[in-house]
Amino acid sequence: MQVRTEGIVIRSTDYGEGNKIVTLLTNTHGKAGIIIRGAKKLKSRHGSLSQLFTHGEYLFFRNSGLGTLTHGEIIESHHVLREQLDMTAYSSYAAELVDRALQEEDASAFMFEQLNACLNAFAEGKDLLITTQVFEMKILQAAGYGPEFGECVSCGNTVGTMSLSANSGGILCSRCAYKDAQAIMLGDGALKLLRLYQQLDLRRLGNIQVKEETKLQLKAAMRLLMDTLIGIPLKSRSFLDQMDRYSI
Repeated sequence: MQVRTEGIVIRSTDYGEGNKIVTLLTNTHGKAGIIIRGAKKLKSRHGSLSQLFTHGEYLFFRNSGLGTLTHGEIIESHHVLREQLDMTAYSSYAAELVDRALQEEDASAFMFEQLNACLNAFAEGKDLLITTQVFEMKILQAAGYGPEFGECVSCGNTVGTMSLSANSGGILCSRCAYKDAQAIMLGDGALKLLRLYQQLDLRRLGNIQVKEETKLQLKAAMRLLMDTLIGIPLKSRSFLDQMDRYSI
């Protein structure tokens, strides 16, 4: 069967002497693995289509298992994302996250659009951390783990100080926070932004200004949610942690 689809390269590995196997997140066929023959050769017509973060149109033949590329055209190379260390690190995290956290049935056209918008936002110079957190929220929602931020998940209370309980799948009010020793308190600003993250479509992401204190709360909150609800060790996140540790 011949398939024509838009795709973004979320994984690329060497295969044999001169070939590469890439995993695409596509807008019509979920995640798709294809062989790009001769991609490692200097004069390859298709080498650029195998590079991480490339958004292109891919034509490949597949019966079962891996497909074989027959033709392709680049829509956006995203070369800037491979040239700057911080952009490369965050883009690699987004790509690895969508590859590892989403099952085939979760890899929808909507998630393709969200990843594409995420990479575009990085390239446009939007806040890397905030953009990544919004994308993480889209991953949680796509995987069926969207948290409840509207009311206390234990008693339904909507007023007063709230804490985030990843184990409970949402927020707990001050009366119920004792039920989760790992719950972390949220300031009003952080809670409002978490609610905004759920509603935002990355294709319409503007420039969000966030106080440093709120940023730290958001970082702790999203880390708690991702570790508890997704819980997949990612090499790219370890590198981001190293960057933070050494202020790279």
